[in-house]
Amino acid sequence: MDAFTAGILQRIESTRSGLDHALRTGDDYLADVEQAELDELHRLAAEHGVHVSPA
Repeated sequence: MDAFTAGILQRIESTRSGLDHALRTGDDYLADVEQAELDELHRLAAEHGVHVSPA
């Protein structure tokens, strides 16, 4: 696994965790921000052929 792939997968995992935390604590604004970041990371991964397993 190259550094780009490892990095994007790590960022996705971290963002998923942040989104889960925001949802659990009822922070709607943070949940929206984390979801937007997650969507962008998924788009970036797809553009570069990085397979992302479903959460």
